[in-house]
Amino acid sequence: MNTITIGGRRIGRGEPVYIIAEMSANHAGSLAHAKEIIHAAKEAGADCIKIQTYTADTMTIDCRNRYFEITDGTWKGENLYGLYQKAYTPWEWQPQLKEEAEKAGIDFFSTPFDQSSVDFLEELDVGFYKIASFELVDLPLIRYVAQKGKPIILSTGMGTLSEIEEAVEAARGEGNEQLALLRCASAYPAISDNMNLAAMKAMQEKFDLPVGLSDHSLGSVGAVAAVAMGGSIIEKHFCLDRSLKNPDSSFSMEPAEFAAMVRDVRDAQKAVGTVSFGATESEKSNLAFRRSIFVVEDIQAGEPLTPQNIRVIRPSDGLAPKYYDTVLGRRAALDLKRGTPLKMEMIEQ
Repeated sequence: MNTITIGGRRIGRGEPVYIIAEMSANHAGSLAHAKEIIHAAKEAGADCIKIQTYTADTMTIDCRNRYFEITDGTWKGENLYGLYQKAYTPWEWQPQLKEEAEKAGIDFFSTPFDQSSVDFLEELDVGFYKIASFELVDLPLIRYVAQKGKPIILSTGMGTLSEIEEAVEAARGEGNEQLALLRCASAYPAISDNMNLAAMKAMQEKFDLPVGLSDHSLGSVGAVAAVAMGGSIIEKHFCLDRSLKNPDSSFSMEPAEFAAMVRDVRDAQKAVGTVSFGATESEKSNLAFRRSIFVVEDIQAGEPLTPQNIRVIRPSDGLAPKYYDTVLGRRAALDLKRGTPLKMEMIEQ
């Protein structure tokens, strides 16, 4: 299984799950809130804070005809240009946010949405990139990002298998093999019925890349299940308080919820563990309570061993139960008291 390396840390199967807190629009237009989110994400256990780098003009055009109106879902009634004006993270903030993340001791990266945002992030010297699900089909953008030679996390929401293949090949065609794929249900919020985490597992097997979940659902069930199925990366939208309304608040986690998810994810990875058989260190003392063959009635030397005078019971000090049929009918080599664990040397050979 391939891995990617971010800031000297390996990410992939067998490595600690990498947990991303997505800020997106949750700063609600306040630089102070944005900085507070960074520190809150660190305290909640996130490994990384992610932002998005675009403007309304780099995403779409200011047009009010029906093609640019959102007719259903969380943002029903919004115009695309107006929505992105509300949601974007001002570019002049982003050097300060990166610096704030460095102070907090948390990784920082961004999702670019066009070449100008990639160029801006290169000047900012970000260490890696995210491609959003909606941009999975923007192969020119993927190629441009791949040319920078940095790790790329690709979200695959709505993507057909052929579209995912094309995106992976676009990056690999530029010589960039540092890729990870995230399963994503591109609904806001998503529901468990639409997660299809089996597809995440299938991507892992087909592309031999680290996989994970970009999770827009409420709660942590999807994240925990993804980790149990081999996911190496979890991304969740993060806010200080859902009552601070913005385009992403309704499907974002507050700090206490995020911290609980982090604990659940870490515990889930521990529970998955590695392929191992036999008693663990914590189980070894309980081997004493396995069953074995004991004398349950006094037996005189020369008497046969019968179902009445020997039984398979707890604890484990006697012969293993697998010898029970072998010793039945054989004779005691010496007098045996009730409660004695039966040993082979106590039986006539």
